[in-house]
Amino acid sequence: MSEAVVFHAGKDGFHPEPATQPTLYFIGVTTGKSSIMKVFPAWSEEMGLGAAIKGIDIKIHEEPSVYREVVEFIKNDPLSMGALVTTHKLDLCEACEDLFDYLDPYAQMFHELSCISKLNGQLRGHAKDPISSGFALSDFVPQDWWKKTGADFFVMGAGGSAISMGSYLMRPEFKGNYPKRIIVTNRTRPRLEEIEKIFRELNPGGIELQFHLCSEAKDNDRVLADVNPKSVVVNATGLGKDRPGSPLTDEGQFPEDALVWEINYRGELTFMHQAKKQEEQKRLHVEDGWRYFIYGWTQVISEVFHTPIEGELLDRLDDIAKQFQQ
Repeated sequence: MSEAVVFHAGKDGFHPEPATQPTLYFIGVTTGKSSIMKVFPAWSEEMGLGAAIKGIDIKIHEEPSVYREVVEFIKNDPLSMGALVTTHKLDLCEACEDLFDYLDPYAQMFHELSCISKLNGQLRGHAKDPISSGFALSDFVPQDWWKKTGADFFVMGAGGSAISMGSYLMRPEFKGNYPKRIIVTNRTRPRLEEIEKIFRELNPGGIELQFHLCSEAKDNDRVLADVNPKSVVVNATGLGKDRPGSPLTDEGQFPEDALVWEINYRGELTFMHQAKKQEEQKRLHVEDGWRYFIYGWTQVISEVFHTPIEGELLDRLDDIAKQFQQ
């Protein structure tokens, strides 16, 4: 199989070649390392899309002009069908919101974009994570878990994934089955203040919200020490995938019977290995990000190519992807 095509966008410019066939872009940081670069061609063949995938690597928190150049290229290139956006969801939306003809309700609410598509001449932006994170959580969090346990939801990181998870857990139809507490930590204050504003507006009542500025891993250790047994503990910082490390030190202690979720599926996965070392003693359930990866991509592909992906087709695509799992 040919090597993945990855463009680089930065202050030195963005110089992509116009697409010669329907093309989906993957906007991230180290896109060439992702399994999707091998998985998508096989999915495209299975679905009869006749489409290619290309990566676009952008440095974290790049200048707004860089994001605009990338989005304008996709908007104006006829065979560029759309994109999945990771890592840059908030920054890209802030820089490019005015370039879109349509933003879905979640994108408007959270000011983030995880999916770019086109329809009837419109450039459309979507925040798909509340849907895909909900599917992924439902895969390993038992039904009525919060009501039965009084457990907390503790997420480290205050980016788009954390916002999406919290918004899913606070949906009005889950009344009576909310976490006792939703606890968020982040290493910088602006993102922490933004997620606090969003969550306080969404809070249906009865959920205690906590927000902690944790500039170092040992600060997260201290917050973790207060988390209730059977809680869900999530690494949504990006550490362990695009950047080395973990939001915890090796001394951090998980609560007993916790459900531990590393939302990454590739990279060093240091956080997941830390949990694995305590798995037997603390009776932990440790989940990686594979199904989150599957749901995230299939939701975007469904939107970009205007075709439903569910049921038997979703299972077939998962089976195909496992052949390329790193």
